[in-house]
Amino acid sequence: MGIFAKLFNKNSEEVSSKNVEDFVSLTRVYFQSVIAANLGITNIRFVPDVANFKRLFKIPTQGGRLGQAEKTASRKMLMQDYGISENFFKEIDASVKKHCRTQNDVQGYLFMYQGFSNDLMMLMGNLMQWKFRMPSIFKGALRSMTEKTVHEVCTKAVWKKDDVHKTAMTVRQYKERLGYSEQWMTEYVYNIVMLAKKEPKKKADGQEKA
Repeated sequence: MGIFAKLFNKNSEEVSSKNVEDFVSLTRVYFQSVIAANLGITNIRFVPDVANFKRLFKIPTQGGRLGQAEKTASRKMLMQDYGISENFFKEIDASVKKHCRTQNDVQGYLFMYQGFSNDLMMLMGNLMQWKFRMPSIFKGALRSMTEKTVHEVCTKAVWKKDDVHKTAMTVRQYKERLGYSEQWMTEYVYNIVMLAKKEPKKKADGQEKA
């Protein structure tokens, strides 16, 4: 199940401006910005991705509130560069508002979201192996297949392989606890898949095993 494992590890190599690493990082910046703005966090070390983003793009603090300007800037980049929908952000806002009522809730929430993100991508990589090899020109078909597979993950009662069944049940539990929809999951997975397809293959021996 390791097709997407490398996507969540830091890569020291230079990468292009639109890639998986930047997309995942920008999503984390948005999450942390919403948390900082909602809870009135003033210690920037509490939101490390926001700190890096703020320093990189020289974003001034808006109205004395950490997170406000960073939230707007990361949201704008995700919409313009990656075509992310308005609803994607609304679901994040609602989830964070519900689960992060105090600063003590934040670490647990972000840990749970990271587990959800990692398990979801590992599972989709396993279930959609050959489909991910489709040329990028078939974007509509790939999106439909992604949507169909996400729906199965969220509704199918029994899977043949034990590890797939276990991970699917875990993803479903994360989904219910965090409050994300199938649409949100589809948009997140689809964008990572399309970006991964555009990235150059680093080594010939990195072929996935059946």
